[in-house]
Amino acid sequence: MQDPVSTTSSTQDALNKEMRAASKVTIIGMILDAVLGVIKVIAGTLFNSQALFVDGIHSFTDVVSDFVVLAVMRVSRQEPDENHPYGHQRIETFGTLLLGSILIAVGAALAWENLLRLFAGGISEVPGWPVLVAAALSVAGKEWIYHYTRHVGKAIRSDLIIANAWHSRTDAFSSVVVLLSTVGAMMGWEWLDVLAAVVIALIIIHIGWKFTWDSVKELVDTGLSQEDTQKLKTIARETDGVRNVHELRTRRMGHDILLDVHLVVRPDISVSEGHQIGMKVVSGMRDALDNIRDINFHIDAENDENQPHTSESLPSREQIRDVLYQKIGELPANSRLRLHYLKNKVHLELFFDAPDKSDGITSERIREALEDCSWFGSARVWLGEP
Repeated sequence: MQDPVSTTSSTQDALNKEMRAASKVTIIGMILDAVLGVIKVIAGTLFNSQALFVDGIHSFTDVVSDFVVLAVMRVSRQEPDENHPYGHQRIETFGTLLLGSILIAVGAALAWENLLRLFAGGISEVPGWPVLVAAALSVAGKEWIYHYTRHVGKAIRSDLIIANAWHSRTDAFSSVVVLLSTVGAMMGWEWLDVLAAVVIALIIIHIGWKFTWDSVKELVDTGLSQEDTQKLKTIARETDGVRNVHELRTRRMGHDILLDVHLVVRPDISVSEGHQIGMKVVSGMRDALDNIRDINFHIDAENDENQPHTSESLPSREQIRDVLYQKIGELPANSRLRLHYLKNKVHLELFFDAPDKSDGITSERIREALEDCSWFGSARVWLGEP
């Protein structure tokens, strides 16, 4: 058994390490975005390229998103506390939602402005060759930071960092569009530059919508895919001791998966055996999906998915002992009473160490005594060897 204090400490050390890695890659990306943004805005303004100018604005949105990532990562990687027993990963989801919203707003504004210019016509400015240089630098720089950021995001299991990596790649895509449109404008199709600006703005809107929609699905507890859910059910059903599986419910919190499952086992096994069967199911599910953080399993003695649940009005152990005392007298001290609550009835098993210890209590006597009790199901008496 692990020491809970040391386990908590190691968990927090891991979270701190992840936060440092996220901060480092984000700061590097922020500096690169700021430098490229300045270069592209200045070059776009001086050398008549609206597409490069919009691409520069895109780079500055990367800087803003990097600030969001830094702030959110610091909070979301805190250890669980009394008010947040599952951790703070949902703050990361909210940060991704905010980042996506920013991209949609910026992209929509830029698309509208350049659509008006495109429809107005009269475009005669031809971009200069420095636009090609600036766009090429952007493609190289953003493709490098994309791979670096995505690698870190996967290593620390952060959807926000991975989202930020894809945001960087959209900047590389948009710079490719700038390169192609600039070549076209230099060949006489000046309107291609403004059209490229609209395309880049639409790219920004698209990636922003993807981040926003994925975050919304997580915040409303959308479950895993049908394929993954079926895989987990199959693992549970194939575990030795499991008769059936139902009410498998999943949800995401950041990159982690939380799930609840009901496992149907034989009704006559012990509590400890049922728990052990559940632990085997947990182990199998974790082997299948390594980002499962928490599995809450419920052991069922019968499949109550398609039939009424056992009524809470059935008598308790003490109440049943009182009824037996009134009907047949006090049970011998050496006896052991086992109860099974199945199909809204109570089934009794009474164990004696030896036949001469039963005080004449038999299955028939118990059945006759309890036949007028609506909750009574069956009775069995077990006698040990003398």
